[in-house]
Amino acid sequence: MEQGKTLYLIIPCYNEEEVLPETSSRLTEKLRAMIAAGKISEKSRMVFVDDGSKDRTWEIIEELHRTNPLVDGIKMSRNRGHQNALYGGLMTAKEHCDFAISMDADLQDDIEVLDQFVEKFYEGYEIVYGVRNSRKKDSFFKRFTAQSFYKIMKAFGVDIVYNHADYRLMSRRAMDELEKFREVNLFLRGVVPLIGLKACTVEYERQKRFAGRSKYPLAKMFAFATDGITSFSIKPIRLITSLGLLIFVISILMLIYFLVVYFLGKTVSGWASTVISIWAIGGLQMMAIGVIGEYIGKIYLETKSRPKFIVEKYLHDGAQEEQ
Repeated sequence: MEQGKTLYLIIPCYNEEEVLPETSSRLTEKLRAMIAAGKISEKSRMVFVDDGSKDRTWEIIEELHRTNPLVDGIKMSRNRGHQNALYGGLMTAKEHCDFAISMDADLQDDIEVLDQFVEKFYEGYEIVYGVRNSRKKDSFFKRFTAQSFYKIMKAFGVDIVYNHADYRLMSRRAMDELEKFREVNLFLRGVVPLIGLKACTVEYERQKRFAGRSKYPLAKMFAFATDGITSFSIKPIRLITSLGLLIFVISILMLIYFLVVYFLGKTVSGWASTVISIWAIGGLQMMAIGVIGEYIGKIYLETKSRPKFIVEKYLHDGAQEEQ
């Protein structure tokens, strides 16, 4: 088995001052063990990507870089969101590694399966997805919403790996191919499967967050799901078209019914049906405008071709590189 390739761990961070010391400590121990076993090169690193944090996250990364040779740091110029920070980390670090593994900073991703990721890479897989083997530790609400998210994405035709977040391995070749995808609205869980290179999955048990609060409250989770659907599927627009056609057919049937009643000489009150019809049609129109507006907004952002990320500083090999 081929060994000794350079691995970079890409770890996006936003206000993670509470977990960084413990995360870096555990990952340092893990990387050193893998290096000693000959599984990865001595050039392997963990790269913390600061996504415009408002706390001491970047100061801690700088200190870790000074005291720990296995720690590199990337500082984004401002907060651009988890997906852009992760993408920026991959694109910045890929010039220095043979393969990279992206993971969260909160220690929820089980670092003990890193060995399995690396083994799959040496077996010839270009992409390895970390897949949760269970959601027993989640609350009912969290479990229900997460499972609904994956099912809805599948229903709308989005090629997404079930129960996979962003814990994944990508080879240098896979990252080069990822760079060819130019969309501004990033949804990596949907983009990476489109690369089409040889892939497999590794199951793991997701742990509880070590410290701090989740950076994905309900509002952000909903926005994330909306971005995922509208970035990869036009089925919502087709659904509205079908619904509009159905309501049109119903309106024709209602017209026939009212004409028959009229010619039979029966009095029709009409107020309830009129009000309900107005509200139903008005609601459908507003929903349709909103969905179409979502797509138009994405077209607007894409045409601007703005950069997905801007690196302010890159701490690498003992040097601070201004970008």
